[in-house]
Amino acid sequence: MTAHPRVTGPIVRDTFRHAVAAHGVPASTLTDNGMVFTTRLAGRRSGRNAFEHELRRLHVTQKNSTPNHPTTCGKVERFQQTMKKWLRAQPDQPATVTDLQTLIDCFVDVYNHHRPHRSLPHRATPAAAYNTRPKAQLAGSRDGDTHTRVRHDRVDHTGVVTLRIGGRLHHIGIGRTHARTHVILLVDDLHVRVVNATTGELLRELIIDPTRDYQPQYTKKPPNP
Repeated sequence: MTAHPRVTGPIVRDTFRHAVAAHGVPASTLTDNGMVFTTRLAGRRSGRNAFEHELRRLHVTQKNSTPNHPTTCGKVERFQQTMKKWLRAQPDQPATVTDLQTLIDCFVDVYNHHRPHRSLPHRATPAAAYNTRPKAQLAGSRDGDTHTRVRHDRVDHTGVVTLRIGGRLHHIGIGRTHARTHVILLVDDLHVRVVNATTGELLRELIIDPTRDYQPQYTKKPPNP
């Protein structure tokens, strides 16, 4: 059974945060194209997911394998094969999950910090290679990395239109006078314009508050630029 990306997305983000706390912020990541990692093959109709938002927040470059080319991520598959072989070779096999985790922690330490790797220069360890590579720059600018999209929708009977950002659904108040109106949402990161799809009238312009589900109406509608 496949887990729903909206459920597993935050888990992937939180797991990545644990890795960052232990090893620092990497300059880039490489994953396959599962929806828990990226929404690019879905046309980003739901915006960035939780993991993608975390990478952007930390200025980490996201890299994804080419569809139908699983060998791109072959290194991690080889790592898993090596780990399973090492676990099977242990004389004292784990009887509990805690015992298994202890063995895995031991393997990770040996693999990353003590075992020379023939594929690395001077048979270095993965930890040595990682520590010498550049890391993400937290003070950089995102001016050239904005997330823009266009969404077509209809205001519901209560005068609200919904928009998903970062895996979270936000309800944007438009007003009951515009109920059932077909609209176009012009999304530029958290900056949103809601336009009447028929007349082109600007119905609402706002900056999404990511901490709130409902985005209340302003007392005055921003002027039409």
